[in-house]
Amino acid sequence: MLEKLRERLQAHSPRRLTLRLPEAAVLIPIVNHASPTVLFTRRASHLNTHSGQVAFPGGKRENEDASLLATALRESEEEIALPAHRVEVLGQLSDVLSLHGLKVTPYVGLIPPGLPLVADANELDAIFEVPLRHFLDDQRTHTDVIPVDGSELFVPSYEIPATSGEPYIIWGLSAMMLVELLAEGFGQPMSLSRRPEGKLRHLPPRRAPQP
Repeated sequence: MLEKLRERLQAHSPRRLTLRLPEAAVLIPIVNHASPTVLFTRRASHLNTHSGQVAFPGGKRENEDASLLATALRESEEEIALPAHRVEVLGQLSDVLSLHGLKVTPYVGLIPPGLPLVADANELDAIFEVPLRHFLDDQRTHTDVIPVDGSELFVPSYEIPATSGEPYIIWGLSAMMLVELLAEGFGQPMSLSRRPEGKLRHLPPRRAPQP
């Protein structure tokens, strides 16, 4: 499965946005268990933005970052103590726009299981893994319908039980990245522009960030 993912991502031509906006990058870590998992973080509740939201490790590009990949790897080490040399980068996905005006570039990386990862308490309150099979089987709880500049995006939302407290909700930007990973990396019949079956939740219209 993961060898095929590597081949497909290396052949993939991700879409690059030319908008002049602040840049950020994230790492989508796939943990190389016998049954692979996808690693996520949850933003700490005390943060001013994105508090309590599930995300991939990453952040804004800094002047000293040689590339956006360097940004993703640096932020992953800072946020969850993931050493860059333990990441096998499999490929890059298309740029996405956040509602806060960031142009975000996702990278997919394979990491070994059992690493002593630690969440930076200043930014995160949880690190957790979800079986890749959960997404391949499309176990979404519903689909968010998001009108953006006259078009509709169909973004899956997943509810993942937590060992304690409220469940983790994977939605929004992270779920959009998952759709491309599943479609391009695993050949799943998923698209943000195609209405799926199942429960829909209609969200208010939004405008894409402008440069």
